[in-house]
Formats: sequence, C-alpha cells, structure tokens
Amino acid sequence: MHARTLEAIFNRLPEMTLPTHTGTNSGDTIDPDAEAALEMHDPLAKTFPDTIEGRILFAIAVAFSLFQLATAAHVVDLPSQLVRSFHVGFLMLLIFPLMAAARHRPTAWHVVAWTIACIGFAVALYQWWEYKALILRSGDPTGLDIIVGCVALAVLFAAAYLLMGPALPFLSGLFLLYCFFGHLLPAPLNHRGYDFSQVIDHMAFGTEGIYGIPTYVSSTYIFLFILFGAFLERAGMVQLFTDVSLGLVGSSRGGAAKVSVISSGMMGTISGSGVANVVTTGQFTIPLMKKFGYRPEFAGGVEATASMGGQIMPPVMGAVAFIMAETLDVPYAEVVKAALVPAILYFASAFWMVHLEAGKRNLLGLQASELPSAKLAIQKQWHLILPLAVLVYLLFSGYTPLFAGTVGLALTMLLILGTPVAAALPQRAMRYVFWIALGLVAGAFFKYGLGVVGAAIAALIAVNLVVRNGRETVWSSVVGLAEGAKTALSVGIACAIVGIIIGTMTLTGAATTFGGFIVSVGESSLFLSLLLTMITCIILGMGIPTIPNYIITSSLAGPALLELGVPLIVSHMFVFYFGILADLTPPVALACFAAAPIAKTSGFRISLEAVKVAAAGFVIPYMAIYTPALMLQDGGPLSQAYGYPVAVAYIVFKVLIAIALWGAAVIGFLKDKMTWPERLLAVIAAGTLIAALPLTDEIGFGLAILAFAVHWWRTRRLTSAAQ
Repeated sequence: MHARTLEAIFNRLPEMTLPTHTGTNSGDTIDPDAEAALEMHDPLAKTFPDTIEGRILFAIAVAFSLFQLATAAHVVDLPSQLVRSFHVGFLMLLIFPLMAAARHRPTAWHVVAWTIACIGFAVALYQWWEYKALILRSGDPTGLDIIVGCVALAVLFAAAYLLMGPALPFLSGLFLLYCFFGHLLPAPLNHRGYDFSQVIDHMAFGTEGIYGIPTYVSSTYIFLFILFGAFLERAGMVQLFTDVSLGLVGSSRGGAAKVSVISSGMMGTISGSGVANVVTTGQFTIPLMKKFGYRPEFAGGVEATASMGGQIMPPVMGAVAFIMAETLDVPYAEVVKAALVPAILYFASAFWMVHLEAGKRNLLGLQASELPSAKLAIQKQWHLILPLAVLVYLLFSGYTPLFAGTVGLALTMLLILGTPVAAALPQRAMRYVFWIALGLVAGAFFKYGLGVVGAAIAALIAVNLVVRNGRETVWSSVVGLAEGAKTALSVGIACAIVGIIIGTMTLTGAATTFGGFIVSVGESSLFLSLLLTMITCIILGMGIPTIPNYIITSSLAGPALLELGVPLIVSHMFVFYFGILADLTPPVALACFAAAPIAKTSGFRISLEAVKVAAAGFVIPYMAIYTPALMLQDGGPLSQAYGYPVAVAYIVFKVLIAIALWGAAVIGFLKDKMTWPERLLAVIAAGTLIAALPLTDEIGFGLAILAFAVHWWRTRRLTSAAQ
C-alpha cells in the first residue's frame, strides 16, 4: 500500500503508530513485536547478515535458486533422483551457517556449522558421482554407502531440530526406531524385522525415504511457486491486494476487519506460509482493527484465521495442494476443484463473523474519502494480474504445475525487468509498443518454448544495466532469488524428514495397522473414524507444520477412509483442513501466538476467538464426507437421488444457513443482540443441519426458520416500543 494512503488512514487515529514494514524481503524496518514474533516462529526471518559469511551464503542461495530454475526449465537435465539429492544438499549447505549467524553464535560454532553443512552437501555429490553404481547395486549397499547413508540421516535430523524444534525430528526418530526394533513389539504392532543396512539403504537412497515424493514435490513445484510468490511481492502484488480490499470493503460496517479477511486471504495464496502472513499483513490489519473498536483477541483471531485460510484458497493454494496432487496422481486442477467451494465458504464464514461483531459493537467503517479506489488500483496495476492469470490458465489447461510455475515466474520477471526499460522510453506511444512487443515475445513460448522467454529476460537484464533504476531492479531480482531460496528451507526440510515416516510405512506396512483400526471403528460409526482422524491431525499440528501433518495423517487415514466409502480426494482434503486448523486450535496455536505480540494480548485468548471465526473450517470437512458434492465430487445419496447439480446447490445452501446460525449464536448478534434462549436455539438448529442423519435436515430447517422468526419478532417489538 502507498505510504500516503496509510498516512491518511492513520491520521484519523492520532495515537496509533504507523507500521513501517511492508514485507520481510524488502529490507524495510519492522515493528519490534512483530519482528520478535516472526523470529520466534521462523529463525531465518531476517535477511542475510552483512558480513563476508553473509555474502557467501547469499551467493549460495542464489545458486540454489538458479539450479532449481535450470532443472525446471530443462536447461540442465538431471535424473529426478539427483535433482532431489542436490535439493537436500543445498538445504544442508544453507541451514547450519544461517542458523549460526541468526543466533549470533561464537566463531567456533560457525566453523562447526560450515563443516556440517559441507558434509551434508557432500552426500549429494556422492550420489551424483556414484549414481549409476548405486543403481546397479541397489538393495546391496557397500560399507561406504551405509556410512554415507547414516551421515545423511544424522545431518538431516540435526538440521530439522535446529530449524523446526524437537517435535518433528522426535516423531521421525520414533518411526526410524520402529524399523530397527519393531519386530520386538507384540502383535499387531510388530513387523518381520529388517537388517540395519536394508533400513539405511531404504531411507537414504532411492525414492522411498528422505528423497521420496515430498522431497520431489519440494524440489520442483513448491520451490518454483515460492519464487513465484516472492517475485510477485516484489512486483507490488501486496500493494494491489491491500488497495483493492480497502477500496471494496473499507467503508462498510466493520470495514477494518473485512479488509483483513480479504487482504490476508489473497496474500496467503502467494505467500505459502500462514504464520509469516500473520506477522506481515497483520502489522497493518491488527492495529487497524483494534483502533476501530475490535477487541485485541478478536482482531488477532481474524488475522490468524484469514492468513491460514490462504493455503486453501484457489487458484494458487499452499504447498500441500501440490503434494496432494502428486500423491493422488491427479491433475492439480482436480485439487483446486475440490477446494473451491469449501474455501469460499470458509472466508464467507469469517466475513460474516466480523460483520456480526461490528454490528454488535456498532463499529463503523473507514471514511471513503481516505481509501484508495479498487477500480483505480486495478487500472494502474492490472499488469500484475497477468502472470497469475496465465498460471491459472496453464494449470487448468492440462499443463503440469512445474511448467505452469516456470512460465508464471518467467512472465513475472519480464514485468519486473521491463518496467525500468519502459520508463526510460521518452514517449507514451513507444512504451505501448514496447509492452505489446514484450507481450508477443512472452506469448511466443507456446510455439518456440521457454528459450525465447529466457533470451528476452537476458536482453532485459543487459538493458537494465544502463538505464535509470535498472541496476536496482536487477539487484532486487537477485535478492528475490536469494530470499526465495531461504524461504524454501523450512518447507524442504519438513518434506525431507517426513520422508522417513513415509519410508517406514512403505517398508514395514505400519499404515495398514493404523488404517485397520480406523476401518474397524468406522464399521460401527464413520463419524468416530472421522473424529479420530481429526484429533490425530490437531495433536500432530501442535508440534509440526501443516505439510508434514498432512503427509503423515493422509498416509495413515486416507486408505482407511477410502475403504469406508469416502472418495480419496475428499478424505485428503479432510486431513488438509484440520492440518491447517491445528495452527488455530488451542493450546498450541502457532498462528495465534505469532499474532499475540502484535495484538498485545494472550495467544491463548486469540486462539479461542480464531476457533469461533473459523467455525466453518471445522464443519465443512464433515459435511463434505457425507455429501461429496460440497467438494464438487460425485457420490453420496443426495447426488444419486436428485443429480449432481441439485446436490451441489442444496449442500451449499444448507452450509450457508448453518454458518449464519452458528455465527449469530457465537457472536450473540443478528439484527440486534440475541438472548441466550435465541442463541441456544440457533446452535441446535445449526448442529442439526450439520448432522447427516434421517430427518435431521427437515428438523434443522424448521428450527432455523423458528430461530430467525423468534429473533425478528422480538427485535420488531423492541423497535416498536422504542418508537
């Protein structure tokens, strides 16, 4: 957002301090509380240190990004196994020195960190050097192979512990111990037993352990889309999102919170991290909500809910969506299709909750004269939407996410690098001709491939070196490459270490044991199986991020729920939703505790409010299980009886009524403040609509009509009496 716009808004609030941060990558100043929160949840949040060591790390990060781009665009063709191993190798090479620098360790620690980092990268070099030989002796590793495999696992565990804390390494370590000693456990937990060398070979080489599907997705789709989001931020997409949301809803009742819901939701679609989103956009939205009358804990809850919801909002969802598509072997568009309606309902629920809270407390919107125009913002920055539009078009046209992400990133770079060149042209007509020509070059990739786009980028870089502000733009792009690589570290490490858990399941069949338990419970009650799966997601989410949470739980519960008749993509979305909601659920709610220093209140109180605001997130997955039409999937008795379109329309209408009732009951306001009997009636009506039992819908609609009628009749009497 423009600083002038911010100043106009905050001038209404003289006691407020204007947040100065607009993005963690820009080098701008940042609110100290927000900085502390970001560092607490992301130790590598700060930029590279301004030292010789920092410059070396910066160069390594740029090399990491260039390597990923070269392999994605097939400039460098390497076997998938080597791409994965070098991906993990670069992660090791960066994490240890960066962590030592971030925590201001003594010089001796830096020496140790660099030593371990080089050892971790040497594992990738060993796999490259011995690639053909490793294939030929697969299943019969040499002594040196075993040593290298043990080193790879040890370095990975150390990196995960430093970056993510003890929870995920501890859980992965338990699974690894199960491989070695599980044969000593009583039935049905035991397995047949495996030799030490077999376990190490399975985990550290091949495509089942740390180089499994999660690492494959991290080294291809996820890394590209992280870079894509980083470059969009640098191009000004955050400003566009904020200006549009302010212009659309800023002047409405409770507009400050509605701006948070829209801007944080849109920002979450390109940031990939809910917690990071909280401490960036939250610096503006949370103080703004507080100063317009929202309670601090409610303001923090709204920001946390919207930021986490960005991961499920199409068209560009979080990293889990790409892992899901690869795991299920379905086009990415199918995952988007399943997520579309629930995501809209999720944000509609949050929007409804803040609207009711504003009505209850008579909170007005911002003055329209002080707000930017959404139409004008789009007119000025419409070109920023082009890469996103092309990306969506390619994803839904059958192209792979890898190709679509590469093209989207290339177009974003054309926009960034082309702006100074266009500005240097003396006449407006020449600028139009330049952009049209650049557009034709970009469109030429359909016929001539990415080579022509790469040549255009190289030419623009050369021209930028001699035009005004061009060198700054080129340097900003280089910084974007480095910061994107640093952002990818936590995702890559999570994907690599969770591969140990997946490898344990494929080696020992542990998933069958847990899945059999879920199936046995589901034979008597599908609801209990779903409840067990939800509890597993939330408990795991207390200590590990969304990505490993989804991978672990979907591997355990997905096949079991499929056996109980739940469509596979619906069961995976069920797990995905509760993996996200785990970051909002007390007592350990990472997104809420990240918002606490900004809101200046308890993270636990924020989490209680976030659960209320995100109520639809807890309800929608259950309703989708019983009526898959909610996720635009075939199946379910309603679809079979009345047809697919009728089923979709009916379930969406039912969810909207349930959301309306639940929001009114939780906030205690509809047309006016609700009495406790009215709130209780609304809760019962909403719960009845959620249940999928005989006659519950009929009863639920009847109670809903009664709840609305009772409240309308009482408030009408009060209005008449007042008049």
